[in-house]
Amino acid sequence: RMADKGLLKWTVIVLTCQHRDSVYAFQRELEVRQKRGVLPEDALLLTVPDPHARLGSGGATLNALLVAAEHLSARAGYSGRDFPWDGCSRAFCWMPVQRSDAVEGAVCCLDLLLDCLSTKICAGSPPGVWVCSTDVILNIPTRQLISWDGFSGVRVVALPGDVSFAVNHGVYLTDAEVLCNIIYKGSKEKISCAALPDGKVPLVSGPVFFSRTVAEKLLQTHVTSPLDGCTYLGMDSGAPPLEISLFLDILLCLCSDLTEHEFINGERTGCSSPSGPQGAVVRSGRAVLWRTLRGPSISMCTVSLFFLGKLFFLLFFCPLLITCLNNTVIKMCQCQLQGPVQVHSGCLLSGLDLTSSCIQRLPLSSDIIIQGHRVMLGELKLRVFTAFGAHDNLEVNLEPVTFHFLYNFENNINKKMYYLWGPERTEPCCLLDARLFPVFMPHSGPVGLEGVCWLLGGAGGLDSWREAWRLSLRDILILTDQQRELRWRENLFFSVGRRRAVDTLQGHMNLSLQPFFRAAALAGQQEELLQVLDSVAAGSSGDLGVAARCLACIADVLGCLAGEGKGGLRSGPAANPSWAPAFKLLEEGNLPAGVQGLANQRKHWLSRPDLLVRAARHYEGAGQILLRKAVMSAREFVFIGQGEMPPMGEWQEVECPARLDLSGGWSDTPPIAFEHGGLVVNVAIKVDGKRPIGAGVRRIPEPHLLLVSSSGKPACSISTETLCEDLTDLEDYCQPHAPGALLKAVCVCSELVCVSSPVSLKEQLLQRWGGGLEIHSWSSLPHGSGLGTSSILAGAALAAVYRCTGRSYDTNSLIHDVLYLEQILTTGGGWQDQVGGLFGGVKLARSAAQLPLRVEVEQLSLSQDFLSVLQQHLLLVYTGKTRLARNLLQDVVRSWYARLPSIVQNAEQLVTNAEECAEACRDESLLRLGRCMNTYWQQKKLMAPGCEPAAVRSMMNALQPLSLGQSLAGAGGGGFLFLLAREPQQKEAVREILTNIQGIGSFGVHSVELDMDGISIIQKSSEHPELQQMT
Repeated sequence: RMADKGLLKWTVIVLTCQHRDSVYAFQRELEVRQKRGVLPEDALLLTVPDPHARLGSGGATLNALLVAAEHLSARAGYSGRDFPWDGCSRAFCWMPVQRSDAVEGAVCCLDLLLDCLSTKICAGSPPGVWVCSTDVILNIPTRQLISWDGFSGVRVVALPGDVSFAVNHGVYLTDAEVLCNIIYKGSKEKISCAALPDGKVPLVSGPVFFSRTVAEKLLQTHVTSPLDGCTYLGMDSGAPPLEISLFLDILLCLCSDLTEHEFINGERTGCSSPSGPQGAVVRSGRAVLWRTLRGPSISMCTVSLFFLGKLFFLLFFCPLLITCLNNTVIKMCQCQLQGPVQVHSGCLLSGLDLTSSCIQRLPLSSDIIIQGHRVMLGELKLRVFTAFGAHDNLEVNLEPVTFHFLYNFENNINKKMYYLWGPERTEPCCLLDARLFPVFMPHSGPVGLEGVCWLLGGAGGLDSWREAWRLSLRDILILTDQQRELRWRENLFFSVGRRRAVDTLQGHMNLSLQPFFRAAALAGQQEELLQVLDSVAAGSSGDLGVAARCLACIADVLGCLAGEGKGGLRSGPAANPSWAPAFKLLEEGNLPAGVQGLANQRKHWLSRPDLLVRAARHYEGAGQILLRKAVMSAREFVFIGQGEMPPMGEWQEVECPARLDLSGGWSDTPPIAFEHGGLVVNVAIKVDGKRPIGAGVRRIPEPHLLLVSSSGKPACSISTETLCEDLTDLEDYCQPHAPGALLKAVCVCSELVCVSSPVSLKEQLLQRWGGGLEIHSWSSLPHGSGLGTSSILAGAALAAVYRCTGRSYDTNSLIHDVLYLEQILTTGGGWQDQVGGLFGGVKLARSAAQLPLRVEVEQLSLSQDFLSVLQQHLLLVYTGKTRLARNLLQDVVRSWYARLPSIVQNAEQLVTNAEECAEACRDESLLRLGRCMNTYWQQKKLMAPGCEPAAVRSMMNALQPLSLGQSLAGAGGGGFLFLLAREPQQKEAVREILTNIQGIGSFGVHSVELDMDGISIIQKSSEHPELQQMT
C-alpha cells in the first residue's frame, strides 16, 4: 500500500524464524518498533515460525504467504541460516548507527533493512509481496529510480559483488535485464559470464518482488502435494516436510534458459537432490512449481548496496564503547564494564556486564572475540561465555585440528578429539560443533567467564575443563534464551541512555534527550530515569543552570508518560498548594531538599494523563525558580555609588527611547543566553520624534510609597495608582499582574525598602530617606508593542529612584539590575530590551556561555550620513494585534531545554546572523542589512511558531515590494512591524498600501528617529511629571 509521500506503507510485515522459541521475543521487538513509530501503526505484524527445521527459504516464504493471507482474510516473509555471532539472529544485531527518530531505540539490521526498503527500493511498486533476507544490510544513499509502469511478474534486486566473493554464493545470469539462469557456487569461469559492464557480478541475494498475480499463484500451491509440506497446514495434516529454495527452486523455474526437464531433474548445490532418498518428492514438488509459476517474466535491476557476508564484518556490531589502540579500532558491543580493562587491537567483546568481573584478568591478545550468552538448559538459566579468534572460520573442516587462539589446546588437542566431538562423531569436525566451552561444574555450579580464561592461556587446568559440562557454539545458539537476551539488551540500552543523560546534563551538551525519554516512557523504564534526573538536579547546587534543565527534563518525561496530546496543554498554572513546600525549599536555596520534596509530591500525580501534565507544569515552575536564581548572578555586575540626596519634593526624571531588534533576539533569553551565548544587534529609536518611555521620582514627607503608572498617549492615558503604607502592600511584587507590580519590584530591587525586615515600612522610609517616595512611570506605547517597553521602563524607574535617593549608577549596572529585577518579578526575559533602550545608537551586545550572566555592549561607530539614511528608510507599523511575550517565552524555553535540534541550530544561526548584521552596518550596506532582517524574521518564526498572525502575514506580503527587510518587533505575535524601505520617506506609500488590504483591522504608520543618547535625565523640576509630558 502506498503512502502519500512516496514511501511504501506496509500492510503486513512478516518475520519468519527457524526456532519456535524465538516467536514471542521477536514479536515483541516488532511491536516495540511499532510503538516507537518506526513501523506503520496500522500494519499487521506477524512472527511466523518455520513448521519444520529444514524447509529452505522457499518453503518459509510459502508458509509466510499462507499465514499472512489467513490473517488478512480474518483480518509476510524471510528466514536465514544460523548466525554464529548473535544468539538473536541477524535481524536483531545492533548496528553502529544512530538515527534521529522521534523515539530512540537501538538500531538493528532489521530496522535498517525495513527503512531502506520502505524509502529507497520498494517505493512506487504496485501491490504485491516483497521478500528479503536479513543477511543483507542495505545502504543506499538515494532512492532508486525503478520503473514499475505496466509491470507484472517477478523482479529481483541484485547486489553487485566481486567474482572472488561470488564463488561461495550465487549470481544472476541475465540478457537485457531478463533473468536467464541462476548460478550457485559455480566456478570463476561460469560466474564471469554474468559480469556487468563494470566487472561486478549481480549477487543472488537481496529483495525479491512478486506481483500480486504471481504471489496468488504461489499461494495456491500450499494445498497441492507435496508443496503442502512447506506449510503448517500440511504439517498438521501429516504431510512430510519438504525443503525448497526461494532462489534455486521458485525463482529458477521462471528463468528463460532452463527447460522443464533441466529444472525438475537438475542437481543443484544447496538444494534437495532429485536423485536422493526424497528424490521423487523433490521432483514432484518442482513439477508443481513449473506448472503453476512458469510463464510470467522475471527481471533484474541492480543497485549499489553493502552486503553482509557469510562470516562477519565488524560493521554490524554496535560500539557502545570504541577505543583506539595504535590506530586500530576495537569494539565493545552490548557491554557494561568498569575499568581498567585492557583490550588489544582487533578484539571484540560482546554481551559482558559488570558481573563479569574477571574480564580484567583475562589474558587477552589481539584479534580475540569474547561473547556472553544467556541460555536455558531445562529449567536452569545460565550465563555462558565463548571465545574465538577473529579470523577463525567456524564451519571449515578441521584436519588436523588447530586452534591458534586457544593456547592450552594448540599442542595436544589432536590427541584428545574425544573431549571435543565425542566418540560417536562420524562427520568431519568443525569449530562450530566443538564442545569447548565450560558451562557447569557438577560440584560448584555455573562456571562463568572463568571458563574461557584457561582456553586463552590463563588460570585453570585441563582436568577442570574435562570435568565441566561443556557446550559447542552451535549448542549455545540453539539453547539461547532469546526473550531473556533481548530483555537484557533492552535494559542495557536504557542503562546506557541514563548514563548519556547524566553526561549530557552535567557536560552542558546540546543533545536532545526527548527521543530517549519517549522510549523510556513507552517501555515502562521511567522510574529509574526519574531517579537519575532527581540525583543530578539535587547534586547541582554549584550550577543552577544544570539543575533547572534537569527539572525541565523531568517535566518532559512526565509529558511523555501522559501521551502525545493527552492530559491538556503543557503551559498552564503551577501554584497548587501541594507543591508549595518544595517550591519554598528551592526559593530558600535548599536544592537537595527541594528536589526530594518535588519527587515525594510527584508520586501522587502519576495515575492519569491530566495529573501528569499538571505535575509537568509544576516541574517547569520549579525549574523557573532555579533559572531565576541563576540569572540573578548578574547582580555581581551592578555597582551603585553613594552621593547626596536631592531636596525633598524635587522630581528626578528620566526618559528613554524604545528599541528595535535588528537581529539576534531570543539568543539573549535565559537559559539560552548563558548556556549557548547570546549576540544581538539593536537600535534605540524615538517614535514620531519622541522618547516614549520615562519615569519620575520625588521624596515626599509622608512615610509611604505612592506608585503611579500611566500608559497610552498623554491626551488619553490610563493611570493606575497604588498606595503602599505597610510592608504587606508590597508582598505581591513577584506577581506580574498585581497592581503596581513593576514599581513594587523596583522598590525591592533598588533596596528602597526590605520586605522581609521586622522594621515597619514607615520606620524604614523615615530612617533611610526621611520620608516616603512618589514614583511615576509612563509609556506612550500600546501594551504588547514588542519595542521592549517593560524592561526599559524598569531601567528608567530604577535610575530615577537611585537619583532621588542620592545614589549613582552607570548604564551597564542598570542593564544587569533590570535582569535581576525581572527575575524577582518572575517575568523572566532577556537582556536585549534594556540594552536597546538605555544605550543610544546602534549596538552589538553579547553574553558568553557561562554564569554569572554578564552582558557586554559595543556601540557601533557609524557615520552620521549612514545613520541619517538608515533613519529615513526605517518605518514602524502598529499592527493592532496585542502580543503577549510570556506565552511565547514559555514555549521557547521548553524547546531549548529539550534541545530540539532545530532550536539548537536556530540559536547558532541567530548569533551568526547578528554578526553578519553588525558587519552590514559597519559596511553601511542597507541591502545586506535588509537581508539580515528578513533572515531574522524567519528565525523568529522557527523559534516561536505561531508568532505570525494571518493579518500580519497579509501586511508583510503587501509591503514586500517596498521593503529591503521587515520583521515584527520583539518576540512577534503582534505589536509593531518595522521595515527597511527600499526608498526613503515611504510613510504615506505604506499607509496607502495597507489601507487597501481588507480584514487587517486598525493599524498605524509611525516615523522612526534614531536616538543616539539612550537614557536621559530631564531637567530637575518640582512640577508633576505628567504635566511635563503634556508640555
